[in-house]
Amino acid sequence: MMDKHRRIVITGIGLTAPNGNTLDAFRASLLKGVSGVVPFETRYMGKVLAGVCTYDPLKYQMKKEVRRGTRAGSIAIYCSREAMADSKLDFVSFDKSRVGVYLGITEHGNVETENEIYNISQFNYDTKFWSHHHNPRTVANSSAGEVTLNMGITGPHYTIGAACAAGNAGVIQGAQMLLLGEVDIALAGGVSESIHTFGIFASFASQGALASHPDPAKASRPFDRDRNGIVCSEGGCVYVLERLDHAEARGAQIYGEIIGYHINSDATDFVLPNAERHIECMRTALKKAGLGPQDIDVVSTHATATPLGDIQECIALRTVFADCLNTHFNNTKSFIGHAMGAAGALELAGNLPSFDDGLIHHTINVDHLDPDCALDNLVLHEPRRVRHVTYVLNNSSGMLGINSVVVVKRV
Repeated sequence: MMDKHRRIVITGIGLTAPNGNTLDAFRASLLKGVSGVVPFETRYMGKVLAGVCTYDPLKYQMKKEVRRGTRAGSIAIYCSREAMADSKLDFVSFDKSRVGVYLGITEHGNVETENEIYNISQFNYDTKFWSHHHNPRTVANSSAGEVTLNMGITGPHYTIGAACAAGNAGVIQGAQMLLLGEVDIALAGGVSESIHTFGIFASFASQGALASHPDPAKASRPFDRDRNGIVCSEGGCVYVLERLDHAEARGAQIYGEIIGYHINSDATDFVLPNAERHIECMRTALKKAGLGPQDIDVVSTHATATPLGDIQECIALRTVFADCLNTHFNNTKSFIGHAMGAAGALELAGNLPSFDDGLIHHTINVDHLDPDCALDNLVLHEPRRVRHVTYVLNNSSGMLGINSVVVVKRV
């Protein structure tokens, strides 16, 4: 058995999603089929559909701090504080230089720059009205840095720009820094403020990839024949990661052990996924975990409800998990839309309770399954109870052809 000093476990989870602000609330919404997609007003475009979070930013920040910082930073602070509280770590007396913060992001700075340009447009574009807070708000490390300022953490911090694979990438970076001995506690995951920039909606609309539906709750439709694009969402999920020996020494609860991961690149297209590279990514992660495809109980799919993207992922899944009779597939974006940099971390969190309750949450809004997206054991319409869940594989991919996979084991 691997040395416990080389085994990385999850001991705390903090999150905000469009349909829940704690893991328990989020999981309950997934099991009950509750969507978090609502109408949302955005500059220049009017009403769009989005996944909007309702957490209380003043739980861990003063009003002045919220105003000075960013939405992504506020989400990161909320999730990190919630995760640390959940871990039951004695954070007050813990050596803050041995804590690291590693947060995946998709985009950053767009919101603040758009806001400032809009503000000075009201004054004939006179730049003397440009905010002096703009630079610290838009540097790429700001969300992770805001966490360190709020929590007094003096260890390393940075963000990982990995498009929509960023949530997984943050978790992977945290695990690697623990294995290197650089930190003893890692706050790792992903955050997104994407819905507060009109540009992301306008860009997806110009690509013909922005979802629409008369019923907002039914707009995000991965795998459905009538899917018509992405629902943009905000959110965040941060994990407390530590080495197993450290966790056991303090009697910590353990949600799961990170036993395998991999990141690779398509090197073929700006936006269209490459099934062959996705296959390689999953197979390499499984090899690192010492598992075969047949060992995986739940695959959390990335599918975003774009016509071609969903098909490419399903080609990869059918190839890797061919004849795996006990491997089940589900999708979380059907509930909350695409939370961009937070997506992978949130989607993993929604499946971790399966280790304890034996329930695999379903995929909603698949009224007519696209034959090109058909998967054996795709869980639709209602949760499925199974005899046990021991291994979860979490898929996330993103623009510029980045793929990421994380494999977690029940402890």
